[in-house]
Amino acid sequence: MDYKKEYERWCTCASADADVAAELKTMDDAKVEDAFYRNLSFGTGGLRGVIGAGTNRMNIYTVAKASQGLADYLHKHFDQPSVSIGYDSRIKSDVFAKAAAGVLAANGVQVHIWPVLMPVPTVSFATRYLGNSAGVMVTASHNPSKYNGYKVYGADGCQITTEAAAEILAEIEKLDLFADVKSISFEDGLSAGKIQYISDEVYTAFVEEVKKQSVLFGETVNKDVAIVYSPLNGTGLQPVTRTLKEMGYANITVVKEQEQPDGNFPTCPYPNPEIKEAMTLGIEYAKQCHADLLLATDPDCDRVGIAVRNKDGEYVLLSANETGILLLDYICSQRVKHGKMPADPVMMKTIVTTDMGEQIADHYGVRTINVLTGFKFIGEQIGLLEKQGKADSYIFGFEESYGYLSGSYVRDKDGVNSACLICEMFSYYATQGISLLDKLNELYQVYGYRLNTLHSYEFDGSAGFAKMQSIMKTFHADVGPGKKVDSFAGKKIEKALDYSQGLNGLPKSDVLKYLLEGHCSVVVRPSGTEPKLKTYISVSAESREKAEAMEKEVVKELEKFLH
Repeated sequence: MDYKKEYERWCTCASADADVAAELKTMDDAKVEDAFYRNLSFGTGGLRGVIGAGTNRMNIYTVAKASQGLADYLHKHFDQPSVSIGYDSRIKSDVFAKAAAGVLAANGVQVHIWPVLMPVPTVSFATRYLGNSAGVMVTASHNPSKYNGYKVYGADGCQITTEAAAEILAEIEKLDLFADVKSISFEDGLSAGKIQYISDEVYTAFVEEVKKQSVLFGETVNKDVAIVYSPLNGTGLQPVTRTLKEMGYANITVVKEQEQPDGNFPTCPYPNPEIKEAMTLGIEYAKQCHADLLLATDPDCDRVGIAVRNKDGEYVLLSANETGILLLDYICSQRVKHGKMPADPVMMKTIVTTDMGEQIADHYGVRTINVLTGFKFIGEQIGLLEKQGKADSYIFGFEESYGYLSGSYVRDKDGVNSACLICEMFSYYATQGISLLDKLNELYQVYGYRLNTLHSYEFDGSAGFAKMQSIMKTFHADVGPGKKVDSFAGKKIEKALDYSQGLNGLPKSDVLKYLLEGHCSVVVRPSGTEPKLKTYISVSAESREKAEAMEKEVVKELEKFLH
């Protein structure tokens, strides 16, 4: 692409969006190159990028082009295609959702759109509930405020497969984003009945499905525990508080500054419950309220982070791996206790998620399915179980990036379900005088101590993208048994798993997992949605202190490859 010519064309043609037109006038050559050196990539995660002018940005033109490609794809596969659309609290999310609706409606695709901002799992749910051909969620999940995105679901409510993404991309690439996109206004679409609002009946049906995921099976627990909740200025406020209250949890304090939707995220620039800074204000509230538990959901409410009070009155953040193994053990123990374990129980997790999950599953006679990074692969496996008539075999799935799901009613991680399960688990143990930290230590005593960490390294722009590719080539060529680097922190690499070859029947993905001696591992992969290289380190040791020392050494050795 000749980025300068494309920039000039946008200056002439992109007048429908005042913000885009204004930005085009202020760009210097470096900004022009970064905004136009490529088209925003479309994959299984849909689109994701910085909001702004250009082919490599999220704006009404790139959204409309993707929607036209999706419409063309749907017409090849469905006689009367229909789509559910949702959007979160991010900047321009509602604008992009309506732009997508206008394009789809103009192309003869019936549109069902949530009338207000909603969590991402409700799009998966509505797609299935309404029998739609696809779903679209406008969100950039937990990214900083400058980002937005466009996520696509298949008719099964699962994020699109690699094959579907490639087919949609092929349709998108045929298009000129100014000449080939059909569109009508959102208001005209509503008037003509081509766009319809999703009814409250669907929302209530979603809440009821979440409530059914309880594994108390009639047991009474103390639900008066003090809970602080933060939606991090996203979509979680109404569905999370409504569902918790209907389940009997009334002692809930919401973090005021993070209560209402706000795409600028004024008190948490990185609205990600994985990050300590995003939880800081919630912890202050928890201290003031003497709360037992802090919950926070990310802006599109598919991830949940938690903090619990220790014996010294301080609040301890739990990692997703820790919360995940606690939930897995709780669900399994409750199902066994009440005779509710299915005949062929299945737990699912990603390859970068703690392998301790598999040990717990084995203990309860539960089969583990390991999948590639991304909850869409868990959703895909639930769909395969459903086709075999075994959807009820699925009891839990989780990933290290704070995503959990305990039912097959949606095919993506669900922050509403997760928040309710966490509160129930917390209450169950609190009724017995057991804290989640006590329970976690008990699990470590049974299965051994584990330290799992994630380190992300940002590589912005075209130069950053090339640098990431170069780093991955170096890992492929130089690291592994018998290669230039055959150990980390003195631990020999026993095996290198190269998922770019499509291991264990999984789709090909540029991921390397190094299995080290002593039940340790290192995973290296580029993010599929952000300009980041990610490393996942898992250390097994006699104590936390020894594990932390070894992890630091592994990080130091890994970072030599990044410079």
